[in-house]
Amino acid sequence: MEINLGLTFDDVLLRPAESDIVPSQADTRTRLTREIPLNIPVVSSAMDTVTEADMAIVMAQMGGIGVLHRNLSIEEQCAAVRAVKRFESGMVVNPITIEPNATLGEAQALMKNHRISGIPVVESGGKLVGILTNRDVRFADNPRQPVRELMTSQDLATVKLGTSGDEARRLLHQRRIEKLLVVDDAFHCIGLITVKDIEKAVTFPNATKDAAGRLRVAAATTVGDKGFERTEALLAAECDVIIIDTAHGHNKDVARAVDRVKKLSNSAQVVAGNVATAEATRALIGAGADAVKVGIGPGSICTTR
Repeated sequence: MEINLGLTFDDVLLRPAESDIVPSQADTRTRLTREIPLNIPVVSSAMDTVTEADMAIVMAQMGGIGVLHRNLSIEEQCAAVRAVKRFESGMVVNPITIEPNATLGEAQALMKNHRISGIPVVESGGKLVGILTNRDVRFADNPRQPVRELMTSQDLATVKLGTSGDEARRLLHQRRIEKLLVVDDAFHCIGLITVKDIEKAVTFPNATKDAAGRLRVAAATTVGDKGFERTEALLAAECDVIIIDTAHGHNKDVARAVDRVKKLSNSAQVVAGNVATAEATRALIGAGADAVKVGIGPGSICTTR
């Protein structure tokens, strides 16, 4: 039997040679898929000891992307996706709102559960009537008190959709406030611009973001009906990349899973694996994978091999 030569990263050294550039001039930009550019070529692993929401947020801020592991319930994994997508955005689209007849206790629960410091107050038809912030409730101690008695309702700081980042910064500074309410022509609240998001954008200029200015995130799923159910939920939560994660990706079930996802949403970005041969790579590309995950058990602590 002929045994072909196989090499791992530990078997290979790059011989240094003369260079015309210094490290600061190196361009580390790459693409995870045709649609997902990265500023650094680093993706954090879909392991339960590596990537959950906090890690995925940091990875995206640094210019890479994190893959949320699947040792979570579907609800927990989707909640992690939403946590990443809401952490930073050019504009919070369809922000969490509350009605004026709701109570202080209900508002405080919303703020705590979603880790937010302000909630637009809207009538049942969606018309904006005020905003409730930490400053409004700082000394309030009656959990049954209606929001309408505490909210700021006069001289609301509002802007129209399409306001530039520079204009938003100017208004926030001029009004000495931390939030701008984005409204449509009917004065419905359709978004929220926060000073924290603007500060994050300045601090992390190379962050991996979607077209709406939100951090990107990937999530792992698997094959079969249960995997497809998880995938549907992840896409509904606006996950940017679906990783069909198996120990042996050269399998008809994996190819079938890729095909099902692409038929569900052709715009969904799908990465499939793991594989270690050209034949397997061609099979997954043929099934519609946007990228292929290469390497079976290469990690130092992995026991797959």
